[in-house]
Amino acid sequence: MDCPTCGRSVPDGTTTCVYCGAPLKAGEGGSSSAPPPGAGTTRVPLVSSASANRLVERVKAILLTPRTEWPVIAAEATSAQDIYRRYVAPLVAIGIVASFIGHVLVGLPIPMMGTVRLGVGSALVAAIVHFVLTFAAVFVVALIVDALAPTFGGRKDPLSALKVTAYSFTPGWVAAVLTVLPVLGPIAALIGLYGLYLMYLGLPVLMGAPRDKSLGYTVVVVLCAVVMSIVVSALTGLVAGGYGV
Repeated sequence: MDCPTCGRSVPDGTTTCVYCGAPLKAGEGGSSSAPPPGAGTTRVPLVSSASANRLVERVKAILLTPRTEWPVIAAEATSAQDIYRRYVAPLVAIGIVASFIGHVLVGLPIPMMGTVRLGVGSALVAAIVHFVLTFAAVFVVALIVDALAPTFGGRKDPLSALKVTAYSFTPGWVAAVLTVLPVLGPIAALIGLYGLYLMYLGLPVLMGAPRDKSLGYTVVVVLCAVVMSIVVSALTGLVAGGYGV
């Protein structure tokens, strides 16, 4: 079952959430008692609302107070599935929807060509490809973070590597909402650079890298991330072009 406060999965019959400490109603999600009438219609909105609130609070914290938020993230009991499903997926989706609207309805002004808009079909296929490839990019960059950890005096920890990767990408994913107006794309890219600083702060906390080596660690990881970003953009563009504008 899911905790109605933080939205995380907890064992059936649990009376207190093991993640946020919130008390659970007697019999909630258990197998020994039937759910009260109407529970099936009210529980989903509560969980969805709690998950959304938790997502917003995490985004605000990692963007505004990263020095205090990284230790919280490091100590957090979570799983890779939770990070991908509850954090990466919704944030990436927001930017992709904004980009879809921008390229289909608004269009991108191009000198000598006027305003160019994508067709709905090509934009939809490109959005799906971009969504899938972003997950692949996060996975690959996390592998790189984990593999490089010993080189820079840190420790290998796949889950911590995924955490530092996913949460460092937050500024870029949030700024992608600006692409609802394609001309603002460069501004979104500049905002995304804030993620470099977040990674610089997060690597010592999550991967145990000495502070004096975290800058070099960050630079190497960022170079790899840039390459991945170029690959994702290029493949997305090829798909969109292949389906016609």
